[in-house]
Amino acid sequence: MKHFIEKLRQQAADCPELMQVFENCYTNTIHKAVQKKEDGTVHVITGDIPAMRLRDSAAQIRPYLFLAKEDEEMRELIAGVVRRQFQFICIDEYANAFNESPNGACWEKDDPNQDPWVWERKFEVDSLCYPVQLAYLLWKNTGCESQFDENFFKGIEKIFQVFQTEQFHEEKSDYRFQRKNAWFRDTLSREGKGALVKSGIGLIWSGFRPSDDACTYGYLIPSNMFVVVIMGYLEEMAREVFHDEQLEQEAGRLKKQVREAVEKEGKIDTEEFGTMYAYETDGHGMYQLMDDANVPSLLAMEYLGYPAEPQAAENTRRFILNDANPFYYKGIKAAGVGSAHTPTGYIWHIAMAMQGLTSKSREEKRKILEKMVSTTGGKGVMHEGFFCDDDTRYTREWFSWANAMYAELFLDYMGYRLER
Repeated sequence: MKHFIEKLRQQAADCPELMQVFENCYTNTIHKAVQKKEDGTVHVITGDIPAMRLRDSAAQIRPYLFLAKEDEEMRELIAGVVRRQFQFICIDEYANAFNESPNGACWEKDDPNQDPWVWERKFEVDSLCYPVQLAYLLWKNTGCESQFDENFFKGIEKIFQVFQTEQFHEEKSDYRFQRKNAWFRDTLSREGKGALVKSGIGLIWSGFRPSDDACTYGYLIPSNMFVVVIMGYLEEMAREVFHDEQLEQEAGRLKKQVREAVEKEGKIDTEEFGTMYAYETDGHGMYQLMDDANVPSLLAMEYLGYPAEPQAAENTRRFILNDANPFYYKGIKAAGVGSAHTPTGYIWHIAMAMQGLTSKSREEKRKILEKMVSTTGGKGVMHEGFFCDDDTRYTREWFSWANAMYAELFLDYMGYRLER
């Protein structure tokens, strides 16, 4: 890592402040959040929360894929993260976060029979997508295959079962989530069954958003877009690595089915922005027009690799980065996308990084990096959300995912790109 950082210092001689914050963020996760286990897996805590989230851990580790191209030890560390993710999926495919050991720790004791490995059991479609994405990117960019162990293939079977079940949530799903005395976004309606949706239209139901807030309408479009992408990854790996024709065909079928549903059910005509993608829908004609800072988001379509209809994607981006988006905030310190998960007026560094990562302009990327560096509240690392008029008012002292997103945008600005 020292050699990699020194090389970047030389490349970033004209922006030392950006480089210093990159170094703070890049070394933070690997030195403080990563824990190697005796079984060869790697546990990654989110930061100030001790649990390992399937989503966060993949995003936290992603910037190290560039280093893994040249560093065998880093390749094996990332493979260990993937192995642990699929180990957890095999324990409970509906859970989103897990403990370092089966100690029974949890955010809330939502279920008296909850597995002691499980920190939280909020079903989020993206939590099953991220481990597949990381496994694929590791193979695609380094050729590493040690992540493909027995649990990987068992986990893939479980992912297919869950997705196919949740395409018919009303009729087939036994999943329930209720949290007592909770804020309404922290639990599911209808005695834990969640938002009512029209079954059998091809979309996959999600109980919660990647913010961990309950979906208003059960079909979360950015997460269904992510499913399309990872099914393409599974198709390619089945063909090129596993030589499994059945898996290739099964992934191809689900990819086609979900994409057609996203394009049919996930778009809406608006007077101001034209045809655009909705954030959520229920299949019965209701839509949520917004975007959230957490990824997958509509802003992240291109970043994820979803083959969106170009004009609808452009219209959607204009909407997201506009006051029409109820979670777009402008203030003295910055403008950007926030979340219902944090107070009104709080912009997320993750969303700022995503705006930069999906920008076509290198100049805009740098401006966003500079704005991120100027809104750390003097801490020199990223936070979850900060108040748009005062960056010393922020949520979460240590949020490793946000640090990783800054690092990824900085690497992107310096010309580093992952093959996908």
